[in-house]
Amino acid sequence: MLKSLGATLAQVSQRIGGTPDSMLADDERTRQVARRAERRRQLKTIVVLLVAFVVMVAVFSTVFHELMDREDRSFSWPTSVYWTLTTMTTLGFGDITFESDAGRVFSVIVLLSGSAFLLVMLPFVFIQFVFIPWMNDREARRAPRRVSEATAGHLILTALGPVEEDVIEHATRAEVPYVVIVDDVEAAGRLHDAGRRVMVGPLDDPTTYRHARVESAALVVATQNDQTNTNIAFTVREIAPDVGIVASANAPAAVDILEIAGVDRVVQLGEVLGEAMAKRALGLAGTTHVIGTFGGLCIAEAGVVGTELVGQTLGEMRLRERMNVGIIGVWERGEFTVAAADTELRSTSLLILAGNPDELAAFDDAYGLDTPAAPSALIIGGGRVGRAVAATLSAEGVASTIVEQLPERRREGMRYVIGDAADRAVLEEAGITDAGSILITTHDDNVNVYLTRYCRGLRPDARVVSRSRLDRNVSTLYRAGADAVLSYAATGSAAIWNHFRGDETLLVAHGLNVFRSPMPAELAGRTLAESHLHRRTGCNVVAVDRGDDVRANPDPYAPLPADAELLLVATDAGESSFSNVYPHARRRVTVGLRRQRP
Repeated sequence: MLKSLGATLAQVSQRIGGTPDSMLADDERTRQVARRAERRRQLKTIVVLLVAFVVMVAVFSTVFHELMDREDRSFSWPTSVYWTLTTMTTLGFGDITFESDAGRVFSVIVLLSGSAFLLVMLPFVFIQFVFIPWMNDREARRAPRRVSEATAGHLILTALGPVEEDVIEHATRAEVPYVVIVDDVEAAGRLHDAGRRVMVGPLDDPTTYRHARVESAALVVATQNDQTNTNIAFTVREIAPDVGIVASANAPAAVDILEIAGVDRVVQLGEVLGEAMAKRALGLAGTTHVIGTFGGLCIAEAGVVGTELVGQTLGEMRLRERMNVGIIGVWERGEFTVAAADTELRSTSLLILAGNPDELAAFDDAYGLDTPAAPSALIIGGGRVGRAVAATLSAEGVASTIVEQLPERRREGMRYVIGDAADRAVLEEAGITDAGSILITTHDDNVNVYLTRYCRGLRPDARVVSRSRLDRNVSTLYRAGADAVLSYAATGSAAIWNHFRGDETLLVAHGLNVFRSPMPAELAGRTLAESHLHRRTGCNVVAVDRGDDVRANPDPYAPLPADAELLLVATDAGESSFSNVYPHARRRVTVGLRRQRP
């Protein structure tokens, strides 16, 4: 029943957009037809070689018989075939030899032609019908077909790209097991050799998920195309009704279909990234944006561009005394600095704050701007991310122009300039001279680095926000002149991971995490000032959680209660250092997300 409904919805979603399942099925059928045609060609070649071999033996045996008759020596036909085969294979025993020159010349001809023929035929037959099948079978057996029976609380990934690689890094750091399901045997073998935990199986086969122990899994992450994700969701729900499922969606209309299919959280990665880039372009203008929540404590970010905070130090702001808002640190062009009284704020600074909703609202009232910090914006790239940026800016009252090379990407209600963004005339037509912000949203990191450097040279005073597809190019884009860089991989993995482990770890930005830990026995009863926690681990305590009492910005001279939990902020390296210094403090979730039944 579920599978039938899933197939129906998948057919409907094919009309929405994306790659239809029928096209994927046609590709698979095409590959199968090609493999069968290749096998037929190989068999035809073998038959031709065998026929040629038989003809050669017959001709050589006949000539041998005639030449021996001329020497007045008589041999039977079986003996003629025997001599031909032993000579062709260079095994001649010397029991039958010619005495005439003609016979000896013929022997040389048989020897050379037979050796050359067998050197071609035997290796070909061996390689095509023995060695290659053996290697293929060995390759197929290299990647596992199922996970261990002891596996539980694990992540099941259905694709492996930059986003999934980031999720795997978080899972490895948190000691959460994972498995990547791959339907291609060769790809699975390569990933297995690279150290990834993979298993082979079709994504639409319930047996695959039984072998992946989906009923004991923490979360299933479906990041294929919309139609495949729908099929995955129905297949998983058929055998594991309560397991959590997170899926990506490309088309907006696919969100409803995926939710009907049983997906708990649908993530539109392009829209999430576009909205985040737009907020960076606006500079957040003294307004907080909540990233996540631990109990009653909200973790938020707030830009200072255009506000009176620019040029002040954190000590001069006195946020703790005035509003009880805690400053976790400052994010400055990809570098995080733990809050210090002498830290001076610049227009590019981004505050990371902690407080309850009322306290953050007080911050907004005090520093929020009535008008956007960027009155107009230039968007380079008219794909999903670029359109999401334009929609978010429009909602904030900011006019924007999209530069796009492909005319077919035009959408109603948005202003476009069609042309190459590397052409200065195109950029000037789009309004680069007056734009307060420039957002570079293409999916090619090389292009983004190139355009970031170019736009920074044309407009040194503009706010440049760039997209990075891969994490490794983030620092390069900052060096190229970007004020803010958002990684597609980091943003997507954060959306997935925060849904999975939002109560344990919150990914604030690329390489910056807020995480929860039980009170280490070594710190119980001691003060933060005595512990030198930041010096030893690189972590900063955000709050102390005693269940119903969450205290942000704890007093550094107050003893830490043994029954409390710490909320800490740190980079990836700092979080790992904390786990090494206090190995018994961190705990990991072994029971996954359970879906609430309606």
